[in-house]
Amino acid sequence: MTVVRVLGSGSSGNCIALEEDGAVLLLDAGFSAKEIEARAQRCELDLTRLVGIAVTHEHGDHAKGAARLSAKYGVPVLGTPGTLEAIAAPQVLSLRPDAHTVVGPFTLEAATTSHDAAEPIAIAAWGPSETRVGLAVDLGRPTTTVRYLLQECAAIVIEANHDEVMLRQSSYPASVRARIAGAGGHLSNRQTAELLAELCHPHLGLVILAHLSERCNAPAAARAAAEEALAAAGFRGRLEVAPQHETLGPFAVAAQIPLAL
Repeated sequence: MTVVRVLGSGSSGNCIALEEDGAVLLLDAGFSAKEIEARAQRCELDLTRLVGIAVTHEHGDHAKGAARLSAKYGVPVLGTPGTLEAIAAPQVLSLRPDAHTVVGPFTLEAATTSHDAAEPIAIAAWGPSETRVGLAVDLGRPTTTVRYLLQECAAIVIEANHDEVMLRQSSYPASVRARIAGAGGHLSNRQTAELLAELCHPHLGLVILAHLSERCNAPAAARAAAEEALAAAGFRGRLEVAPQHETLGPFAVAAQIPLAL
């Protein structure tokens, strides 16, 4: 069984924590190290058990605290070579889409995404219980490799960045709106809902909608779109919306446990 916590998710910072077998793995570290430590304390997460920090890409809202936490706790930052070069952490461990990487009790697998970063990835991680947890944010577009990475996850943390109407009506310049909606940007509520319907399977127990725009989305809109699509696909698990300014969880997730019909 794996315990999942969201320390916060949105345009101002993203950090997910997995806990299993007495170890903690962070997926993204997009707040300052001090802020991550404060949020960890609020949700009773013991960072002295940290074994690694896996980073999807180098943008500040995903990597801001990674190097500092790596130095303080003596653990590696995991990422693609392009991401690691941009972060310049004191200890690093390469994540490659064609291989599994082990840190502590966790095994990690990656898939390349189309976001406008140096070498971005989505990540799946699991511990001894083989409870597979996927993190897919800043996707641009849901590629075939990302779909494959997420298809057997017991828990999925996935971006639902913007409502398409709210984005079009926003005060962002046209160039920014085009970037957000484009292949190098972010998924809309509709795109996320469609992808979740594809990924739904009987053992999917937890879906967390993440990286919501505070200017171009609303939690109720993101939830409504995902709920409708997941219900049509037969989802019987738990659906949550990650907040930017608060923590969420802990949630205990188990692998390969059929849901009652």
